Amino acid sequence: MRPIRIGTVELSNGEKLGYRMREGGERPLVLIHGNMTSSVHWDVVLERIDGRFRVYAVDLRGFGLSTYRRPVESLRDFAADVKEWIDALGLERYSVMGWSMGGGVAMHLAADRPEQVEKLVLLASVSTRGYPFYGTDEKGQPTGRRLSTRAEIADDPGKTLPILRALRQRDKQFLRNLWEMLIYTHRRPDPDRYEAYLEDILTQRNLVDVYHALNTFNISDRHNGLVDGTGEAERIVAPTLVLWGDRDRVVPERMALEIVEDIGSGARPVGLVDCGHSPLVDDPEQLLGRVTRFLDE
Repeated sequence: MRPIRIGTVELSNGEKLGYRMREGGERPLVLIHGNMTSSVHWDVVLERIDGRFRVYAVDLRGFGLSTYRRPVESLRDFAADVKEWIDALGLERYSVMGWSMGGGVAMHLAADRPEQVEKLVLLASVSTRGYPFYGTDEKGQPTGRRLSTRAEIADDPGKTLPILRALRQRDKQFLRNLWEMLIYTHRRPDPDRYEAYLEDILTQRNLVDVYHALNTFNISDRHNGLVDGTGEAERIVAPTLVLWGDRDRVVPERMALEIVEDIGSGARPVGLVDCGHSPLVDDPEQLLGRVTRFLDE
């Protein structure tokens, strides 16, 4: 296995982004993680993807090894950090793979830098129309009311507050139960990896801000029930592979199809068989096979 190096980059806004990098050939691949994760959760890709790729996995602001001095207002703030990080690494042409929330960040990057992003892979990604946050009661049951402000999200009794409490109290058992209910619905990581993932989840410092950013994200050309779309999806010209798992309890197939509709003919939808929200754990061979073939086209 090729060695994986850990580094940091200081940004002009005072933040510092950590990242993991695996040496390889002359084909850079940038990995952008989702909520409640970091570059740690990309370990399977870093270890197993073909050696022709030189792989960079960033820790977004407020996750993993990165700092969180200024709260993010939107996924665009994450994307601005990533663009400066990419410039610091000296990357000029590269492919991008975004997972879950990271898919939204990757879409911003592809829309803003069409001359640099060669190909785009969206894995179980937030829709181009956002990921709506609906309120819950004290028992965690949905109320059916879409929340609209950061304050409402922060006070949500059945979703936000229990997770914040678990992060504060380092309650790994709560997090394990949550992930096995929503993420690891088919297979689970081996014990050592699982422990590393749980430790990594505890590094998050921006949960409420991320929920708010996902709730207000909308780069489509239509209103999403909360905010008007910006139309930025039409600026994505890189060939795009949109992947989702048929067992996903977090991101439904509908969101993948919304992405394809909003980006247009350059986006290709592909379902992953017997996979939930983390194909990285459920079937890495199927996932990496699909991704590698697409990048080789």
